Amino acid sequence: MAKRAREKSDVDGREEKRQRSSSVDRFSGLSDELILRVFSCLPVSQLVVCERLSHKYRSLAGDGQLWKEHYYNRFVRPRASRLPGLKDSRTTDGRLSFASKASRWLDDEHLVGQGVRTDWKKQYKLRHNWTSGSCAVNEIEVAEQPAVPPVLVQMHNGVIYMADRADGLRAWTAKGERKILAQLNFPADCSSQPPTTLAVDTQCADSGIQRVIVGFQDGAFGIFELQLAGGTRFVHLFSHEQSSSGVLSTVALSWPYAVTMTATQRLSLYRFSQPKPGPRHNILDPPRLLHSLKSHTVWPPLSTSLRAATGTITITIAYALPTYLSGWTVGIQEVKVASTGTFLESRLASAVDQHYRPLAFAVPPMLSHLVAPAGGSLATSTTLELRHIHSKPTSLSYTHPYLLVSHPDNTLTLYLVTSTNDTLSISAGNRLWGHTSSVSGAHVGGRGKAVSVSKRGDELRVWELEGGFASSAARKRLASGDISVQIRPESTTARDALPQAGLDLVNRSLSRSSKRARHSQGPTDEPELTLTRGWIGFDEENVVVLKEHSQGRQALVVYDFT
Repeated sequence: MAKRAREKSDVDGREEKRQRSSSVDRFSGLSDELILRVFSCLPVSQLVVCERLSHKYRSLAGDGQLWKEHYYNRFVRPRASRLPGLKDSRTTDGRLSFASKASRWLDDEHLVGQGVRTDWKKQYKLRHNWTSGSCAVNEIEVAEQPAVPPVLVQMHNGVIYMADRADGLRAWTAKGERKILAQLNFPADCSSQPPTTLAVDTQCADSGIQRVIVGFQDGAFGIFELQLAGGTRFVHLFSHEQSSSGVLSTVALSWPYAVTMTATQRLSLYRFSQPKPGPRHNILDPPRLLHSLKSHTVWPPLSTSLRAATGTITITIAYALPTYLSGWTVGIQEVKVASTGTFLESRLASAVDQHYRPLAFAVPPMLSHLVAPAGGSLATSTTLELRHIHSKPTSLSYTHPYLLVSHPDNTLTLYLVTSTNDTLSISAGNRLWGHTSSVSGAHVGGRGKAVSVSKRGDELRVWELEGGFASSAARKRLASGDISVQIRPESTTARDALPQAGLDLVNRSLSRSSKRARHSQGPTDEPELTLTRGWIGFDEENVVVLKEHSQGRQALVVYDFT
C-alpha cells in the first residue's frame, strides 16, 4: 500500500510551530539582576558556555561576585572547614564568608584587602590551572657555555635573579615579555672568584627596592640593590673582604641583618647600618659582626633562613644529617641572638625516617663486617634498594612548618616542624611517591604548595602538602596519590622575541640535535641530555627551572599558569 503524501498544510504548520517556539526569548527580556541570579545557580562549565552566547551574557557571566563564589566553594571552603571556631565566621544564611577573619590564616588576605580590586575569574583560572597541571612553557637562554660553578638563580616577586662569573648579576622579569630588567658586572673590589651562593631579602617592606646578597668562593660577599622605580638598575652597596674560613655555601638576608655560612660550617651574623646617600661607590659602612658559631654536624644540602623580631634575631638551619650505621636523616637548628649580639639560646632537633633500617641493614662500606648476601637478582635488587634508601638527599627546602627532602630513588619525604617557646621537634617523615625518575630538586612555598623536578628535567609535579598527613583523610589522599599532579605543558605561540616552546617541542628539538651530534661524532657517543641542577622556584603564577644541556648550554624554563 502506497504511503500517503504529506500535505503542504502539515509541513507549513510544523515549520510555523518550530519557528514560533524558537522565536520567543523570554530569558533575555529579564533584568540583569534576575539573569545574574540564574547564573549564580550554574556550574562553572555552563557559566563558561553562557559567556559565548552574546556580548551581554559575556559581561554578566563574567561578574566578579559569581566567580568569587565559585573560587570560594572550590579552593577556600575545603581549607577553611578545618579551622577551629569556624562557626563564628558564618553569615546569616549559613554560608561561609570569604572575607572572614580566617582569610589571614589562609594566606589570601591580599585578595580581600581594603582598596584591592580582585579579578576573581582570573584567580579561579589560575588556581584551576595549578590543580590540573596545565600551563604554557617559555625558554630563556641564559648561557652558551657552562659556568663553573653553575649559574645561581633565585626568584622573588616575579623577578628572576641570576649570578655567574661571566655576566655578573642579572634580573629578568618572569611576567609579560620576560625580558632582562638590569645587569651589573661584579666590581673588581667585590671578588675575583666566582659566586657560589645567592639570596634575596623576601621581607623587604619597600616595594620599590629589592636587596640581594651574593657569596663567593673565597669567602667574600656583596650586597646589591635592585631599584625598580625611576629606571630599573642594580646598585652595589657593599663588598666584604675575603675570609680565611673558605668558600661560602649559603647566605640569608633580612635587612639590616645578614647571615653567611662557609663550607667549613662556620656561621656568621652581621648587622648593617642605614645606607648613607652620597657619590661613593660603596654607600654602606662595614657591618658589625654580632656573633659567630662553629658546627660539626651540618651537612649539605641545607637551607638557611633569617627572621628578625623586636630585639631578637632567629637563624634557622635545616640540613642533612648522617646517622651512625643507618644512612641519612634531617636536622634543624634554631639560634637566637639579641640585637646587641648577645647569644640567647640554641635548639636542635632531628627526625628518624620510617624507612631507616637497623645495623644489620646498613649499606656498604658499613656492611663490610657482615656476611655477604647470597647471589642472585633478589640480592642485587635488595642491595640497590638499601643503597637508595640510605643515600644522601639530593635537595632540601624548608618553609615553616614544612621541610621537604628529595631522594635519588624517585621519592620525596615531608617532615613537619613544630617550634614553640619551649620545644623544637620534627615529625616522622612521610614518603611521597609519584616521580618516575630521580628527583633532583624540590621547593616548598606558602600554604603547603610544593614543586619538584626530576633530574632529567622532563617531569615536574605540584604537591598539596597543607596540614601534613596526621588525619585519616590526609593519609587516604597520600595512599591514593591524590596529593600531586604532573605538570602538562602546552605549546604556545610566539608572543615575544624570546625563544619559547612547549616542553614536548623542547625535548623533540633536543632529540634532533642529539641525532645530529651522534651522526657527526660517531655511533658510540652518548646523546645530548637535558639535566637540572636541582634549582626550582615558583610564585603564584610561574614555575622556573634551571636546565642545562650536556654540552653546557643553560636555559631558564618558565612554566606560566596564567
